[in-house]
Amino acid sequence: MNPRENLLSLYRRQGYEAAPVHLNLCPKQEAAFREKYGAQARYDEVFEFPMRVITDPGFPWIAEIDGFVPAREWNRSLYYDPPIANNARLDIWGIAHEPGGQATHHMTHMRHPLERLASLEQFQSYPWPDFEKADWSFLVPAIDAIHAKGLAAQVWMECTIWEIAWYMRRMDLLMTDMALEDEKAVFLLDKITALACLRIRKYAEAGADIIAVGDDVGMQQSMMMSRDMYRAWLKPRLARVIRTAKAVNPGLIIQYHSCGFITPLIPDLIEAGVDVLNPVQPECMGFAGIHAEFKTKLSFNGTLGTQTTLPFGTPAQVRQEVFRNLGIAGERGGLLCCPTHMVEPEVPWENIEAYLKACREFKPPA
Repeated sequence: MNPRENLLSLYRRQGYEAAPVHLNLCPKQEAAFREKYGAQARYDEVFEFPMRVITDPGFPWIAEIDGFVPAREWNRSLYYDPPIANNARLDIWGIAHEPGGQATHHMTHMRHPLERLASLEQFQSYPWPDFEKADWSFLVPAIDAIHAKGLAAQVWMECTIWEIAWYMRRMDLLMTDMALEDEKAVFLLDKITALACLRIRKYAEAGADIIAVGDDVGMQQSMMMSRDMYRAWLKPRLARVIRTAKAVNPGLIIQYHSCGFITPLIPDLIEAGVDVLNPVQPECMGFAGIHAEFKTKLSFNGTLGTQTTLPFGTPAQVRQEVFRNLGIAGERGGLLCCPTHMVEPEVPWENIEAYLKACREFKPPA
């Protein structure tokens, strides 16, 4: 099997020939990688990832992309008071990200453009991204090029509904709107869902193998909301997004991301059409128990703790954790064992190498 076939077979729990690897390095770790492997080296190539990732232009952590939104000739003072910082990054949704510290580069001071709006009409008149008018001509050639290398094409479409909504509105305000069944919350979540459906259909039609959706709804030991609230507000909208993609390609693999504790939601995610759960943080949920209960209906991505083993363990402990989790998954696969979050500066480089070596040396059970 080539890397694409191996990964898809693993995720479909049909057996696999080699344990694939994947990780995301923070800028400091990326600099360390380049010192070790060369200034022009790419770690997805050096470490032989089985997929290449296409980032969804709707992902709210990237800058605006020409062609995906109309010119923003609107008075920003309507949405930001006090004004946003001069060095703030404005994403495609109009969310402003004011820089944080270097060590926590992906943690920003987020400014919420809808927090000052009081009426449904104001929500409706907001300058929403116009994905329909975007130039999508890049997509099919990009996926075809990935497939030509024998790799899987994965679209990164996380922050699908809930996170975009609260980034725009502010979490406490959106929670209040939902609790009061306010029409503004209904409109906001429906609008974001409709735009997600539009984009995910294009990815499915273009031949993507895996689409990673998701929203952080878990905290360390509990969820951000009750299961009833999740079922009422988010599950039906997530299911609509997934149905849209699988109507184009029933064999498409849908990966769902949520950090933290979300064990009570796993049956709902399966019902919504999720195929792979990421990241299964061991500090929050036990992989062995979750696998035992859901192994015939769900595959997994993650399980190597970035709060514990990877930063604070020894290389031997990293290896032991990789072997343990892959052993739990068994001969049919169902687990891409990898770090549960971005590899941050405190992780020793020898532990990164230990993870990669452990996956290379693990032999799938016969």
